[in-house]
Amino acid sequence: MATTIQQVKKKKSWLSYTVLFLLPAFILYTMFVIVPTFGSLYLSFTSWDGISNEIRYIGFDNFVEMWHSDRVHNALKNTLILSLVLVVLENVVALALAMLVDQVKWFRNLFRSVFYLPVLLSGIVLGFVWTIILNYNFGVLTQILDKLKLSSLKLDWLGNPDYALISIIIFTIWKASGYYMIIYLAGLQGIPSELTEAAGIDGANRWQQFRHITFPLLAGAFTVCMMLSMIGSLKIFDQIAVMTDGGPGFSTETLTYIIYKVGFGELRQGYGTALSLVLFILILIVSVIQIKVLRNREVQM
Repeated sequence: MATTIQQVKKKKSWLSYTVLFLLPAFILYTMFVIVPTFGSLYLSFTSWDGISNEIRYIGFDNFVEMWHSDRVHNALKNTLILSLVLVVLENVVALALAMLVDQVKWFRNLFRSVFYLPVLLSGIVLGFVWTIILNYNFGVLTQILDKLKLSSLKLDWLGNPDYALISIIIFTIWKASGYYMIIYLAGLQGIPSELTEAAGIDGANRWQQFRHITFPLLAGAFTVCMMLSMIGSLKIFDQIAVMTDGGPGFSTETLTYIIYKVGFGELRQGYGTALSLVLFILILIVSVIQIKVLRNREVQM
């Protein structure tokens, strides 16, 4: 009986210590995550301007306006285009760079550093640099084409709606590919060289070696890079803010950027919060799909 009482006391003391240990983290999590989340959910049904004390409840008016807004539809379209294109091209370029660097015997670390350098630099700073390069009137690219007598090839990369989004895509690929290259390079170095050597002896060419050996063994790195690339493309902001400011017109606005413009530029915090809720739902759907795909792949393996 005494032993049982001691065990109960030990369990109670252990439970109290656990509660005391978790309580500070729980309080901070509640203050900075749970409360703001429910507060944002409420604000999405209001017409608050973000400054005044007056918060007027308007029901689903923000979502109705959003449903009929061509600007929001365009931002959603740009977000989906950027996500799909960047997820594919960033991983293709990163994998190509990783395989190239993996084959280099001399100055290997130098090549890694050069390709990874854009990742370390600020997106705002690089955005200004690319703006100077691509400027139609006085940009570096324009001056080079003029000196080469190729003025007919000049394009208004940032001022033409047909090329502005392409410019954002090219810049983002250039900046982010080095990060995913490191992940792929780590995966490549984990593949035993005996497998590719044996395949070469059996008559497999480079494409067959990549298709049947390298690519399947890079599945883990490929999954990680795909998820990180998707997250990065959905929250893209710096490039657009510096290079195009969502223009020309609204041709390069994304959901993330329109939330910023509406909430802080137009002082419509309620409407901006409603847009944030839509972006949250979009990210949630993408995450659920990715989790299901990963689970199906694990079952098949």
